[in-house]
Amino acid sequence: MNERPSSLHGKIAQLREKFIAQMPGRAEEALHHFAALRADPNDSVAAANLHRFLHSIKGTGNSFGFRELGAIAASGEHLAARLLENPASVSAEFWDELSEVLSNVYLSAETLRKRGASPSHEPDIPSFEMPQADDSEDAGGRLIYLCDDDPLQVEQLAAQLRCFGYMTEIFTDPAELRTAMLAKRPSAVIMDINFPDGVSGTDALTDIMSAMSQPVPAIFLSARADFEARLNAVRAGGGAYFHKPVNALDLVTTLDELTVQKKPEPYRVLVVDDEPAIASYHSLILQEANMITYQVHKPERVLEVLQEFRPDMVLMDMYMPSCNGRELAKMVRQVPDYFSLPIVFLSSETDKLKQFSAMRVGAEGFLTKPIQPEDLVTAVAIRAERMRALRTLMARDSLTGLFNHSTTTQMLANAIANAGRQQESLCFAMIDVDRFKAVNDTYGHPVGDQVLLALARVLQQRLRNSDVVGRYGGEEFAVILREDTLDQATRIIDQLREDFSKVRFHAGEVEFSCTFSAGVADYPKFTRMELLREAADRALYIAKKEGRNRVVANND
Repeated sequence: MNERPSSLHGKIAQLREKFIAQMPGRAEEALHHFAALRADPNDSVAAANLHRFLHSIKGTGNSFGFRELGAIAASGEHLAARLLENPASVSAEFWDELSEVLSNVYLSAETLRKRGASPSHEPDIPSFEMPQADDSEDAGGRLIYLCDDDPLQVEQLAAQLRCFGYMTEIFTDPAELRTAMLAKRPSAVIMDINFPDGVSGTDALTDIMSAMSQPVPAIFLSARADFEARLNAVRAGGGAYFHKPVNALDLVTTLDELTVQKKPEPYRVLVVDDEPAIASYHSLILQEANMITYQVHKPERVLEVLQEFRPDMVLMDMYMPSCNGRELAKMVRQVPDYFSLPIVFLSSETDKLKQFSAMRVGAEGFLTKPIQPEDLVTAVAIRAERMRALRTLMARDSLTGLFNHSTTTQMLANAIANAGRQQESLCFAMIDVDRFKAVNDTYGHPVGDQVLLALARVLQQRLRNSDVVGRYGGEEFAVILREDTLDQATRIIDQLREDFSKVRFHAGEVEFSCTFSAGVADYPKFTRMELLREAADRALYIAKKEGRNRVVANND
């Protein structure tokens, strides 16, 4: 058994021991509620507390593998539920039966405490792994080998790829490519199909790949578009096939899909349960699956924690003091920001009518304790992933995939607040494609969209992960550059301007290029978001007025 599961089992064993150690005190409290109910069967508070105690012991006991304790508590829960629903209907035999259950709960817990908290059934805790990505310095699909016997054509293509941030090495002979690939593995290889003297690019690459310990993503280029050529490319392991002449933006899009690897962000799960032991148990299971959890034991803290923690989903118990799960879910749903936040009830409630009643408040699902760890992880992951996808749709521009206007504005406000706390510099750039209306009028809107996509990719590929890129609207883009001075930010944007001007676009037989103008302003010179945006916009206006295709810094 490896280290992580051993550590997990050890932590769960500690939770079991703590749960059993607390049982005498909790059972004593339950007996007080029982005594209050014997004196007044209509004491709804005492009845609710007793029901919640037995419900909690049933769920936690079964989850920890204490099946006998769980079964005793379950029989008592049914009795307490009868008392809650119709206290006038209970008989003397009812009180004797409930008293015996509480005594048995106490005795069972005492037995476990004296012999050690070893469960009658040890739950199976598998080890989970989220997909891993290479986060080393060379990760991200940066180094591309190009092999084509036409030096001019392959150099032009390499120059286009460099504009999008790729490093390129050019080869005109498959034998040279083989030597280079065995010496240093690239992120991808772009290969022509036909070479002089009848040499086949597909055969050459198949031979190279067979000598490598790990295959490399491959893209084939060819003047041929027939079935046989495409089939040979697929058989040689080609991930894509382009007919010459190649559209650089289409090639970059494919390279991104084949090579760019981003380390997945762990799912964030808020666990709401008034029973600390079982909340910790479920949190440990989710943490083992590389998720981030936050536990809340008091319902009144949930709205506060939601704002700070920003979870992908909420895992919530149904029965809690002062506020039950149905009420809490309705409260969360009344906040617009959390209207679509997945809420899943995790409870030992087995009554289907009560489960459906809980679902009617807008919950995404109902899971029953005890739950198998693998089932818990799967249920949480599916719903958290759905929430991630929904948030992406809401926060991103549909054409470019960049942050939309409202999201960029919010991120600028957050970045300014953080820069103020950390006493760091911050720059904001407004970028506008020059004469974009003429592009649309001359070549059509689909070609105009290609220009916007190309600029979006140049910005995404070349800027740091810590920088924020958004589409502000139309042909306008916005960039937030953290920890850069005004001079540094201006140089960065100006280099991007130069590179973008080298990208070639095609409209039928016509080839053309585009440029952009930009204005840059910095914090703390402009202390408020509105002032910073206006300063960058004024600088952009000056850049346009002075002839376009330039970057102007606001030094006012």
